[in-house]
Amino acid sequence: MFDLDAIDRRILRIIQKYGRITNADLSARVNLSSSACHRRVQRLEDEGVIRGFAALLDRRKLRRPTTVFVEISLSGQANELLESFESAIRSIPDVLECHLMAGTADYLLKLVVEDTEDFARIHRTHLARLPGVAQMHSSFALRTVVETTALPL
Repeated sequence: MFDLDAIDRRILRIIQKYGRITNADLSARVNLSSSACHRRVQRLEDEGVIRGFAALLDRRKLRRPTTVFVEISLSGQANELLESFESAIRSIPDVLECHLMAGTADYLLKLVVEDTEDFARIHRTHLARLPGVAQMHSSFALRTVVETTALPL
């Protein structure tokens, strides 16, 4: 665990919201000199608190408006089966997230697709070929109510 003080938290909140903010603007917002602010950001990067920076793309403009959640139950829990499944899932470019779950399903996937036909293609060419799958249930999101990449600080 990394200890964050109030200034670190302010820096992280601002960077999460305004990833392209200049160091000069960031330092003014957190009331630090430019060099002190830069050192803090560098330390947060070096410690792995800041893992990187990314552009957030508009999935609708890129013709991927539909979010699909897929619950997958495997036929067993052997370590080799889990590793085989996870290796295969990493090779599917359409999968945005894959989580090993506790509960009724073993894995939960998140995909964004163009439409039901696009999902059918992904299902046919990738998901149906995953190793060890006993059951698969897909749910289409009707509307996104909350969507953020910002962690609460």
